[in-house]
Amino acid sequence: MQDLNQLKALLDREAERVNTPYFIDADPVQFPRRFSSLRDIEIVSLLSATIAWGNRKMICNNCEKMLSIMENEPAHYVESQAYESLPDELNIHRTFFARNFKYLMRGLRRIYLSHSSLNEFAHANHVGESEEPAWRLVTLMQHELAEANGGASDSRCLPTNLDNTALKRINMALRWLVRDDGIVDMGVWDAIKPSQLFIPLDVHVGNTARELAMTTRHANDKKTVMEITKLLRQLRPSDPIIYDFALFGYSMNNSLS
Repeated sequence: MQDLNQLKALLDREAERVNTPYFIDADPVQFPRRFSSLRDIEIVSLLSATIAWGNRKMICNNCEKMLSIMENEPAHYVESQAYESLPDELNIHRTFFARNFKYLMRGLRRIYLSHSSLNEFAHANHVGESEEPAWRLVTLMQHELAEANGGASDSRCLPTNLDNTALKRINMALRWLVRDDGIVDMGVWDAIKPSQLFIPLDVHVGNTARELAMTTRHANDKKTVMEITKLLRQLRPSDPIIYDFALFGYSMNNSLS
């Protein structure tokens, strides 16, 4: 592992370059940012993150598709159960179909029948007291989604292998909802602190972390998330996941200025 001071300087410089309002226009974070109601923001954050794999342009196009399906009224759409009229085989994004979309909608509706928001749901279940709040939140949501869908699980919506999964999509949604520097991320949640977030680990971020000698692990799994995040917390304890911007920027540009 390289010198921490040098690594911090490098990542700080890249994070400052990437974490700007210009980042928003080409990223799925643009979609929840269109809304002011907390429920709308939560629903769109979760949906946009759920389909955030593959080509970014395709992801954004298909986020637009989902908003169009919901007539740009996500909370009302969930509450009204309008999703039940969708044909199961309607393709939304790659291997994510209307049947998966409906599964998620039913679970969110169940949660919102008992809680004012997902943030309040997290508060009520003491998610912020967990050492692994993202994994704790998913465990709780899995239960609610299964209860709303006759006991079935759906790994297209939430990962089921919680002992091993990097939980990339949920960790990304939580970055949007929790971080509060007023630039890209929205900071509308207080059930989890920015210091408790974990790096959204995908192939590109994992490869960048290895290139920068931040990990020697080859798998993009939970253990690697823990290792990289532990290091990032040494660099900026109150806000370690600002460095998601740095790692993303490096992976996209293959060099640091």
